[in-house]
Amino acid sequence: MKLDSNTILITGGASGIGLALAERWIKTGNKVIIVGRREDKLAEAKALYPELHTYRFDVSKEEERLALFNQVAQEHPDVNVLLNNAGVMRFIRLDGEEPWKDTEVELSTNLAAPIHLSMLFTPHLKNKEHSAILNVTSGLAHVPTSSAPVYSATKAALHSFTLTLRHQLAQHGVQVIEICPPHTNTDLGAPGANTAGVPLEEYADAVMESLAQGENEITYGWSKLTSQASRAERDEIFKQLNGVQNV
Repeated sequence: MKLDSNTILITGGASGIGLALAERWIKTGNKVIIVGRREDKLAEAKALYPELHTYRFDVSKEEERLALFNQVAQEHPDVNVLLNNAGVMRFIRLDGEEPWKDTEVELSTNLAAPIHLSMLFTPHLKNKEHSAILNVTSGLAHVPTSSAPVYSATKAALHSFTLTLRHQLAQHGVQVIEICPPHTNTDLGAPGANTAGVPLEEYADAVMESLAQGENEITYGWSKLTSQASRAERDEIFKQLNGVQNV
């Protein structure tokens, strides 16, 4: 991926990995547009980086995804990179009384949104130089955690979608990149829940280095381990991750 002179749209860009990458792309000479659900978080990001263009949309909703595409395409016709980064991670029990509406938001944010936005932006990106779609998955796409079953499933599905999207768009010159994080110290899931994860700044620097090297599947640490593991190795990692006892 070309690292400068792009116009980059980032969903879930007001915090975490999205904001960390936005900061680095600004420093390398790109115009960066971030999208989020919360006005206060967008305002905080804008205060840190006044160069940002900010939009409030909830990408879990079809009508807001359509509105996002229409407004960004009109106001920033030079956009040539889409980063599907917005995500929801819930720690739930499937044998409990979990409200379906909450599960539906998780499904639509993590999976419907990146698929739909990719479909909306692809005709636009096919006409741009150095165009790219980047999807953020997870090491849990390869070995799921039972504590976040829906999140893990959506990331596995997004990994599959990214592979096929890359194949379809290769003939049009649109690069499709998967960013597959390990456990990273962000507020995903809950504030303060990921302090044991890889430091955010370290991880964002590693992603930028991999992008500079032209990698299409960017893994790091534990996500590299899970993505490259054999079936038998994945079974063993699953047991360790989920506390499965051998019998």
